[in-house]
Amino acid sequence: MKFHQTTLKDAMLIDLERRGDDRGFFARTFCVDEFAANGLPTEFVQQNTSYSANKGTLRGMHFQRAPHGEDKLIRCLRGAIVDIIIDLRPDSPTYKKWEAFELNDENKRQLLVPKGFGHGFQTVSDHVEVTYLVTAKYTPSAEGGVRWNDPAFGITWPLEPTDMSDKDKTWPDFAG
Repeated sequence: MKFHQTTLKDAMLIDLERRGDDRGFFARTFCVDEFAANGLPTEFVQQNTSYSANKGTLRGMHFQRAPHGEDKLIRCLRGAIVDIIIDLRPDSPTYKKWEAFELNDENKRQLLVPKGFGHGFQTVSDHVEVTYLVTAKYTPSAEGGVRWNDPAFGITWPLEPTDMSDKDKTWPDFAG
């Protein structure tokens, strides 16, 4: 794996090192030693997956409040997404800054989203499947979010959203 710092403190983009032949390819998506050597989490307790049928579907921006914060390792298995993260850690030098990453079934990239970040994505193709490992179990009472179009962040999404949950449409204005 090749690890690349992003413009946001502690967030990491990870390229797989594919080894291929006539059958296809092989690549590691996680190695405890390589993650530890890059200062990344090495213990994941849950794996989640989502499927979105339609291009333009928007999911997010989600986080879990401390002490239930979770690091996430995101990967798009089918189709393509633009994944957006926001640093919501008040003591961070990149506080309230956001960055976007294209993850798709061709580039095979992964994104490590640190705890304390808001996370969401928009599908830019139909029939999208995303999987992610998390370092903490989902705790409903710790769930939080910021609205996809909150003026506090000015996120530029690739498309006008076509599908979104009622909860994601109605998160309150950011009060940080």
